[in-house]
Amino acid sequence: MTRASESEAAEFLAAHPDTVQIQAFLTDPSGVARGKVLRPEELLPAYRDGRPLPCSIQSLDMLGADVLETGLVWEEGDSDRPCYPVAGTLTHAPWHDVPTAQLILASYERDGSPTPADPRHALARTVAALEAKGLVPVVAIELEFYLIDPDVALSGKPKPPTAPNGFSPAHLQAYLMQDLEDFAPFLNEVFAGAKKMGLPARTLISEYAPGQFEIVLAHRADAMRAADDAILYKRLVKGVADRHGYVATFMAKPYAETSGSGMHVHVSLADEEHENLFAGNGIELTHHLRHAIGGLEATMAESMAIFAPNANSFRRFRRNTYAPLNPAWAFDNRSVPLRITAGKPETRHLEHRVCGADANPYVALAAVLAGIATGIENEIEPSAPVTGDGYRHEQEATLPMNWWKALEAARSSAFLSEYLGKEFMNIFLTIKEAECDRFFAAISDLDFAWYLRNA
Repeated sequence: MTRASESEAAEFLAAHPDTVQIQAFLTDPSGVARGKVLRPEELLPAYRDGRPLPCSIQSLDMLGADVLETGLVWEEGDSDRPCYPVAGTLTHAPWHDVPTAQLILASYERDGSPTPADPRHALARTVAALEAKGLVPVVAIELEFYLIDPDVALSGKPKPPTAPNGFSPAHLQAYLMQDLEDFAPFLNEVFAGAKKMGLPARTLISEYAPGQFEIVLAHRADAMRAADDAILYKRLVKGVADRHGYVATFMAKPYAETSGSGMHVHVSLADEEHENLFAGNGIELTHHLRHAIGGLEATMAESMAIFAPNANSFRRFRRNTYAPLNPAWAFDNRSVPLRITAGKPETRHLEHRVCGADANPYVALAAVLAGIATGIENEIEPSAPVTGDGYRHEQEATLPMNWWKALEAARSSAFLSEYLGKEFMNIFLTIKEAECDRFFAAISDLDFAWYLRNA
């Protein structure tokens, strides 16, 4: 990863002298943004010397509690690590009332080596492994999200918000244009913010549930930048939603009775001359695409703890819900986890449809690319393509369908440690194992509803 030069900061401040503050943050293993708010006079020193953040920031669970088992707290004296700005990520945070910028950081050890727990470095390792073979991943990330009424957001009984015209979405109504009209003030501000931030926001659709939307981000020939786009996009959507009196959530399954929110990873491989190595037509698969599919099928079970990193994540995986139960692939078929797209031969790519919208984009993309690399390296053959209803062919789920089984599969995975880094995987899984234990130790309202009188 290229560190940013001081000139980037100086040019930004010169072009935007009214900037009041800069939100400098990194993304922890769980995908949560954590950092500091800087004043303009602190920006150039941050580019020159880095900005210190405690190493324990990479040990936190989803609620911000230390996971002591990571060894990143008392054993390290909770010492600082220098965090440097990532080139090209200094941009606006346009949802704030005062002129605000934002900046992605990457963490390094005091000797200048990458901090093992930083998820950006896990992705960088995987991209480097592909590039060493002359393969350049071309990536786009799609993220679905829900708008929730803020008054009931924490009640356990969420509902869609009321639009400015007084109407609330109440039916499934996939691709309904009226929903886009009703929430146009919010959606227009998201697109305007994306333009100001340099995010390649493209197609907008109303998804298959009340209050659910998706904005497509265009592909990048830089996998790291595609993941950065996803992080910045989530911040934009949440920030603009707050301004409009909504809560935007990327949790995987806010409603039991409707579709969950996914993160679909679109990926192809290019050679050093920028030619698409997946390009083709009809039922023929190129060498690289065939083995990429085989590798993703073979490694999918081991990767589920990354694709579905939380307890709520696993509520997505039900029959006929556009979320998979088994490794499979097909041509232009959304009932399977690996979809080979239609369209012009030169645009052919693979859509990976397993991840929830709650997955960490850096880690999820790293696992997808690692599966592709494994398949190509070992020339793994794919299964036969599915035709028709992918769920009809499934007798029972072969992927881990609960949190602890997924964590067990990932803990025993050699390929994840090889590509994402042994230290990173140990820290990531240690955090998630602690979260799993803490989550299921809590007594929920459902416990009382089911067992208080009936047990």
